[in-house]
Amino acid sequence: MEVTISIPDKFVAAAGASSDVSRQMLEAFAIENYRQEKMSLGQIAELLGLSVDEANAFLKKHKIPLNYDLADLAEDCRTIERFVRR
Repeated sequence: MEVTISIPDKFVAAAGASSDVSRQMLEAFAIENYRQEKMSLGQIAELLGLSVDEANAFLKKHKIPLNYDLADLAEDCRTIERFVRR
C-alpha cells in the first residue's frame, strides 16, 4: 500500500525535518506501532530494511523499550534449559 500525505512546507521547516521526510514518517509509523505492540521487532526490521540487531539499536536510539515481558523471559528460560540438557 502506498500512502501519500501533504504537509505544508512551513510545518516541515518548523519541525526541523530533514530532506527525507518520507523516511521520518515511516520511522514514526514503525515506532508508534511497536509501542502499541501492533508490530514485532522483526516486522520493524523488515519495514525499515534493517537487521534485527539494527532495529533493536534503532529503537534504543529513540528510547523505546523492548516489548519483552515475564512470559517472554519464561519461554527463553525453557529454551535455554532444552539446549543445556542436550
